[in-house]
Amino acid sequence: MSSPIALYLTIPLVCLLGSLITGLWGHKIGTTWSHRTAIAGVSIAFVLSAAFALPAVLNGHDLNATIYTWGYIAHTPLVVGFLIDPLTVIMMVVVTFVSLMVHIYTIGYMRGDPGYQRFFSYISLFTFAMLMLVMANNFLQLFFGWEAVGLVSYLLIGFWYTRETAIFANLKAFLVNRVGDFGFILGIAAIFTTFHSLDYATIFAHAAAMKSETLAITAGASWRLITVICILLFIGAMGKSAQMPLHVWLPDSMEGPTPISALIHAATMVTAGIFMVARMSPLFELSPMARSVVLVVGASTAFFMGLLGMIQTDIKRVIAYSTLSQLGYMTVALGASAYAAAVFHLVTHAFFKALLFLAAGSVIIALHHEQDLRKMGGLRRYMPITFITTWIGSLALVGIPPFAGFFSKDAIIDAVSHSTLAGSDYAFAAVLLSVFVTAFYTFRMLFMAFYGEPRMDAHTRHHLHESPWVVTVPLVLLAIPSALAGMVLIRPLLFGGFFHGAIFTLPANNVLVGMGRHYHGIMAFMADGFLAAPIYLAFAGIGTAWYMYIYRPTVPARLAARWHFLYEVLRRKYGFDELYIDGLAAGARAIGRFLWRVGDVQLIDGAMVNGTARLIGRLAKLGRRLQSGYIYHYAFAVIIGLFVLMTFFLHHI
Repeated sequence: MSSPIALYLTIPLVCLLGSLITGLWGHKIGTTWSHRTAIAGVSIAFVLSAAFALPAVLNGHDLNATIYTWGYIAHTPLVVGFLIDPLTVIMMVVVTFVSLMVHIYTIGYMRGDPGYQRFFSYISLFTFAMLMLVMANNFLQLFFGWEAVGLVSYLLIGFWYTRETAIFANLKAFLVNRVGDFGFILGIAAIFTTFHSLDYATIFAHAAAMKSETLAITAGASWRLITVICILLFIGAMGKSAQMPLHVWLPDSMEGPTPISALIHAATMVTAGIFMVARMSPLFELSPMARSVVLVVGASTAFFMGLLGMIQTDIKRVIAYSTLSQLGYMTVALGASAYAAAVFHLVTHAFFKALLFLAAGSVIIALHHEQDLRKMGGLRRYMPITFITTWIGSLALVGIPPFAGFFSKDAIIDAVSHSTLAGSDYAFAAVLLSVFVTAFYTFRMLFMAFYGEPRMDAHTRHHLHESPWVVTVPLVLLAIPSALAGMVLIRPLLFGGFFHGAIFTLPANNVLVGMGRHYHGIMAFMADGFLAAPIYLAFAGIGTAWYMYIYRPTVPARLAARWHFLYEVLRRKYGFDELYIDGLAAGARAIGRFLWRVGDVQLIDGAMVNGTARLIGRLAKLGRRLQSGYIYHYAFAVIIGLFVLMTFFLHHI
C-alpha cells in the first residue's frame, strides 16, 4: 500500500482504535486514560486531515483508490475505497476539528458520570463512521457510513437509558431515519440496476447517457429514471438531515448529553444528507424536477421550523430548531444548484452551531442541569466567557457582518434570487422571512439566559460561576472560526474554483458564476449586504426580541393569549407528532392487535392448531362409541356395510 493511501487509511482507523480501547478496556485503564486515548485518536485524525490531506488536495493531488475488495455480486466488485477531493477534505477537516473540541469539552461536561468511558467510546466511533461516509468512493461504503452514524446516534441519544424520555427519543430517531433510509436504499438499488455499478466515477461518467430513460410508475404514467433515483436519494437525505416531514426526531434528540447535540445534531451527522446531495450533483443536475423538490422542501423547513424556535423554553430545543432551519437553508442552496454555497454554509454553521450548543451546555452545567430559559437570567455577570462566546455564535447565526454566517447565508439568499427553477420564488420568500425569525429566536434565547434579573433559586445563584477550562477553551476555539471563517473561505469556496472536479453544475444552472462576476472582495460584499433586505430583517428580529424580552417582558404572554390559536399550532409543532404517534404509529399498533387477535389467536391458534386437536378428539370420541364390545352392534355394522357395498355394486352393473 502506497504511503498516501496508508496515511488516509490512518485517519479513520485511529478514531476506531481509540473507540475500541476506550470501550473494551476503559474500566481497566480508568477515566483519565480513557479520554486521553480517545482524544489522541481524534487529534491524530485532525492533524492528518488539516496538515496532510488538505495541502495535498490544494496542490491538485486528488485520490480515487480501492483499499479492499470485500466481495462480488454478478462480477461487480464490492469494495472499500477512498475518494479524496476538495469536497471530501473540507468535510474531513470540519468533522475532526469539531469532534476534537467536543472530546475536550466532554471531560468537563461528563465528569463523574458512570458511563464516562462508554461515552468517549461512542463519540470516537461516531467520528470513525462519519469519516468513512465522507471518504467513500462508492455507494456501498457510503451506505455503511450512513447506517453507522445512525446507529451511534441511536446509542448516544439514549445514552442516559434510565430516562424514559431518552429511550423514547432514540427510538423515534431510529424509526424516522429508517423511513428515510428505505428511500435511500431503494435509490441505491435503482442505481445498481441502471448502471450495474456502485462506483461514483463509473456512475457519474454514464449518467448523461441515461438522461432520457423512463420508468413506468403506474399504467399510463412514467417518470424519468434519473428523477426517480434523485428523489429516492433525497428521501434518505430528508431523514438524515431532518427535513420536513422527517424532521420530528431531531428536537427530541436533545435528550442526549449536550456534547452530542454539538457533534452529531449540529455539525456532522445531520449534514451527511447535505454532503450526499452535493456529492451526487452530477445526477441532480440532470433532473430539474428533483431539484425543485429539494428547493421547496428546504425552504419549507427553513421557515416553518424557525417559527417553532420562537416559542421554545428549553435552551437546547431553541438551538435544535435553529439547526433544522439552517439545514433548510443548505437544502435550498442544493436545489438552486448552488452546491458550493450549501457546503460553505455547512462549514460555517458547523462552527457557530457547535459553539452555541456547547455554550448552552456550559449554562446547563452552571445551573445544575437546568435547561428552562424561564429559570435563567442575569448569567452574564457570572459567566463572562460563556456570555461573550454566545454573543459571537448568535451574531454568526443571525448573519451580522463580519461574522461567518453573514457570508454563507447571504450567498444562499442571493443564489436563490438568481434561480429560475420552479419553486424558486417561494423559496426566496421563505429564506428571506427566515432571517427575521432566526434573529428573533436567537436573541430571545440570549436575552432570556444572560440578561434581566436572575430567576433561578437562591442556592443555585449562590453557587453560580464560570465553567472549568476544559469547557471554556473549546468555546473560545470555536468562537474564532465562527467570527473569521466566512471572510477567509468565501472567495476560495464560492468564487475561486475550490470544488472544481468535485461538484458538477451545468452552465445554465450555475448561479454562482453570475454572482462571482459582481464579487469585488470582502469589504464590497459586506457593503452590498447593507444595501439588501436580509441584514435589516436581522436587525428587526434582534430589536423585536429586545423589546419583548428586555424592555416589555409582559408582551409575549399577552400575544400568546391574543393569538391563542396560532400559539397552539406552534406549541403542538403543526401536529406532526400527533399524526405520527397517535395516527400512523397507533394505527399500525391497532392493525397489529387486530391481526394478532383474528389471525393468530382465532385463525392459527384457534382454528388450525386447537381446531385440529378438537377435530381429532371428536373423531376419537366417535370411534370409542363404535367400539362398544356388544356382538349385535358389530353384526349390525357388518349388515349395514354389506348393504352399502351391494347397493354401490348393483348401481354400477
